[in-house]
Amino acid sequence: MAKARNGSAFRERIRIKPDVPQTAATAVEVRSCAAPGCKEEGAYRVTKSREELGKYVWLCLAHARAHNESWDYFKGMSEQQIESFRNDAITGHRPTWPLGKRAARLHNTLRDFDFDNAFGVAKERQDPPSPRRPERQVTRLQQTAFDTLNLEPSATLNEIKARYKELVKRFHPDANGGDRGAEERLKQVIKAYGVLRASGLT
Repeated sequence: MAKARNGSAFRERIRIKPDVPQTAATAVEVRSCAAPGCKEEGAYRVTKSREELGKYVWLCLAHARAHNESWDYFKGMSEQQIESFRNDAITGHRPTWPLGKRAARLHNTLRDFDFDNAFGVAKERQDPPSPRRPERQVTRLQQTAFDTLNLEPSATLNEIKARYKELVKRFHPDANGGDRGAEERLKQVIKAYGVLRASGLT
């Protein structure tokens, strides 16, 4: 019997949370309604105002229902402000910009920051190289046509047309006072342009 009593006493000593009498139990705190003069329980959370969307007040059911029925987010706003809000809502009220205005570019750390390069550790600033024109594969006949027009094979459509107009005006007999000395050169220019045009390059 003594052994049993010792075991019971041991269990009482290691009890983590002692029994609390029912009379000492704490009362549950009740939040009152935030409406002036209302004594009901404020069990419903509603937004405080349009300017403070992150702040809330607690109301009873009747006052929360009345608050929601009378809630008008656009109250006091002009038609122009409402239209601006509607347009901004399409992008989630985030800043936008026209396509291409914020195109990605290669960042050069030496261009973005200024520092003293007294020991010449970093290279001097240089502008990024301009993109090369794509090299065009041409036949021997097309190369001769480009040589006649004094152009590179990588010339653009506008450059070919501009050079053709320039040479026709220069070698046309009317531009030389009726002199037909440059007529042969004019025929070569017209033939070269015809070759390029037939090849689909103009």
